[in-house]
Amino acid sequence: MTWRDPIVGLLVGFAVAAALTPLAARLARTIGVVDRPSDRGVARGGTPLLGGLAILAGVLVAVPLVLDGGRFEHELSPELKSILVGAVVITIVGAIDDRLDLHPLLKLLGQTGAACVPVTHGVLVANITFPFLGAVDFGGLGGPLTVLGFVAVMNVVNLSDGIDGLAAGVCAIAAVALGIVAWDLGRDAAGVLAAATCGAAVGFLVHNFHPARIFMGDAGANLLGYLLAAVAVEGSVKTQVVPALVIPLLVLALPFLDTTFVVLKRLRTGRLPWAPDQNHLHHRFGRLGFSQRRTVLYLYAWTAALAGLAVALRFVPYSPQPETYDWAWMAVMIGLALVVLAFSLYLVVVLEIVKLRSLGARRLRRLRPDVTDREIDADVERALETGEFAQITGERPSLRPGHDD
Repeated sequence: MTWRDPIVGLLVGFAVAAALTPLAARLARTIGVVDRPSDRGVARGGTPLLGGLAILAGVLVAVPLVLDGGRFEHELSPELKSILVGAVVITIVGAIDDRLDLHPLLKLLGQTGAACVPVTHGVLVANITFPFLGAVDFGGLGGPLTVLGFVAVMNVVNLSDGIDGLAAGVCAIAAVALGIVAWDLGRDAAGVLAAATCGAAVGFLVHNFHPARIFMGDAGANLLGYLLAAVAVEGSVKTQVVPALVIPLLVLALPFLDTTFVVLKRLRTGRLPWAPDQNHLHHRFGRLGFSQRRTVLYLYAWTAALAGLAVALRFVPYSPQPETYDWAWMAVMIGLALVVLAFSLYLVVVLEIVKLRSLGARRLRRLRPDVTDREIDADVERALETGEFAQITGERPSLRPGHDD
């Protein structure tokens, strides 16, 4: 295979998904699979779902076309065939959920079943090499742990899919990073799968960027999470490369951190982990006055920074031999990590807390011209601790229809 193959896969995935997404929207309207207002999203309802069907079609066409000329018989390995079969299963489960709103336990069962398809055909992690620790053999736990990883990534992507274009764009960026690493490691099939996933996500994004004409729904969010997990396992985690596990964790750090924060907050307040709310990062940016477009562009940039650091872990020669380190290049990697950390802190602190303080100061000074800086800080701190941002910013001004930057 040549470097042109993943590019062809990306372009084919893009073309198929972009062409079929309007048809998926028409089908969704015909059978009544449309978005309903919820506490998790910001849409008013009525937008067709099932965009995941177009994403699935893009991947199913692109991968066999690139790897075996569309015959789907000789060049596709049993592992890759099982990944594609599992992709069909999870898309069907998600589509049923979009139509019937399945109970969380039924959705979890469906996700587990889809993950078991590739895992039972060898797409699993039996051992992994940790930096400074060496190889760790999971033995019989490899299969269950891999299934758990698949399910975790599916739910992370699903829970973070809250505003127009966010999940599709973030997953496209993640797929590029994972695909580059997979291709460099000689995992050609995983590289092509990543390219097709990226292309299909971007093809769908043409119709999903704000203002969205269609949503991917659970069918698409679960599918993209599943495909990213498959690429991560086949493309890097199964290898003996030192940062094999660190790379996908960095690439998917943003949705993982977002979901972890939200779930912990729900548990702390006595709510169910899967109960929808308005505490995701995109909701918080929205309450500070950011439009949907501006919010997703900032989150794209954050994802790209983390993905860039993950790719650097593969290409910066800080570890010329297993379990040995070039400390000069290690210093370069630490420097890159500090830059990405600074950018992350900028987004969280400067764009959120500092702007929140400015909004709070203006509000309090309108009410009490003699208010002190200490009182303003106390008011902002109380809002941050309780999540009661409406008292400072009002009701999500940036998310009204037609408002964008």
